[in-house]
Amino acid sequence: MNKIEVLGLGAGDIDQLPLGIYRKLISSKKPIYVRTLEHPVIATLANEGVQFISFDDLYKKATDFQVVYEQITDTLLQRVKNESLIYAVPGHPMLAEKTVQLLLQQTEYEVTVLGGQSYLDDLFTSLKIDPIDGFQFIDGTSFERRQLDYRSHLIFCQVYDQFIASDVKIALLEDLPPHYPVTIIDAAGSERERIETVALETLDHSFIQSNLISVYVPPVQSYELNHHFYRLKEVIQTLRGPNGCPWDRKQTHESLREYALEEVYELIEAIHLEDDELIVEELGDLLLQVMLHSQIGEDAGYFTIDDVIGTLTNKMIYRHPHVFGDNMIESMSDLTKKWEQLKQKESGKKDRKSILDGIPKQMPALLKSYSIQKKASKVGFTWKNVNDVWRKLLEELEEVKEAIEADDKVEIEKEFGDVFFVLVNLARYYHIHPEIALNRANEKFMLRFSYIEKKLSEQGKSIAHVSLDEMDTYWDEAKRKELS
Repeated sequence: MNKIEVLGLGAGDIDQLPLGIYRKLISSKKPIYVRTLEHPVIATLANEGVQFISFDDLYKKATDFQVVYEQITDTLLQRVKNESLIYAVPGHPMLAEKTVQLLLQQTEYEVTVLGGQSYLDDLFTSLKIDPIDGFQFIDGTSFERRQLDYRSHLIFCQVYDQFIASDVKIALLEDLPPHYPVTIIDAAGSERERIETVALETLDHSFIQSNLISVYVPPVQSYELNHHFYRLKEVIQTLRGPNGCPWDRKQTHESLREYALEEVYELIEAIHLEDDELIVEELGDLLLQVMLHSQIGEDAGYFTIDDVIGTLTNKMIYRHPHVFGDNMIESMSDLTKKWEQLKQKESGKKDRKSILDGIPKQMPALLKSYSIQKKASKVGFTWKNVNDVWRKLLEELEEVKEAIEADDKVEIEKEFGDVFFVLVNLARYYHIHPEIALNRANEKFMLRFSYIEKKLSEQGKSIAHVSLDEMDTYWDEAKRKELS
């Protein structure tokens, strides 16, 4: 049966090529395919009469390297049907060679890998680094920023040209300052080795095209990565640690409760103000609460932030089978219905007996009323027509008047509660969140009242000693200013 022999050409010139592989290439009667002719070993062997078949034309036409790798693999598998062949690649076949991985994944033809010299040893020597300190090897043609671990020695291979260098630079600039030093290494360990350290922002300037170029990024100090999640985790651990902050160290889940509520309201205020910078700051303060609670859990040995993230991720995947699975949705109402069904299954696991179970007892009354009615409506317990709600509101208002006329304090309180409850339901019908609506009203009142105080103060008057009519005059003036 025909087979494919994969040989490594090493990272540099002919002097680095193992003798066994050199002899095999020199004496081969099989066709020898190579990814590219741009390699010093190929140039030397070509002068000695060895003939190669390259895939350079595919690289010139392609806009996607993955497509090129697949085309090379498909071509080799077509050719091996007729005869065994040799496929020679730069460096070592098992290091950053996607085509070799694709060949090894297929089972129709035998593929043998005969090795070659990896350029990593020469690279480490040239850069004078020890990979035991932490080392990450990244394909410059195919990577995502989230993969990058800046705490380790970071090396991008296959940075063939200026376009790839630009992609690498743009990704790195998301995390590192423009002046951060990076090193370009060409043909490491060979006679034509070239090493140049440049500022990150100039990485793709005057870039020389070569198949043997790598880019080295030295480890980054933690303080330069304050925008990374693991850095935040380190800071919180330090604050809660033996030499941390006394205030942070003494906090408990119970002592932090008030701050969680406070931060949520401050975030809502920032959103209301449409202040992006303030939203960022308040989201950070809210995240701090999550991190502190998680660190308290870790210190006690009960749970960690990883458990929090894992639980949330699993929940989101479970509740979105139309995104992460094969389920189809026909409409938004269908999506909502399936979401509730999945939540009910989760609630079953928590032994919840009522559809209303799970609403926090400590929730403010207005929010609690909204949550209760929202949950009940999802199983059909709600008015079908909004006019019925309006009639109910008028009915409840009459009952308030009757309770007032009867001078029954308990009944007055109850009837006012019924009015508020119906108002919440009415707001829900018009897709208005009552808490947000009332906060707007509160803020509007505070602004107008402050305007009255300011105007009176300018006249040397005290608000406690002016008439209601005079206050109303400035109130109306504040309203006009809002509209202008």
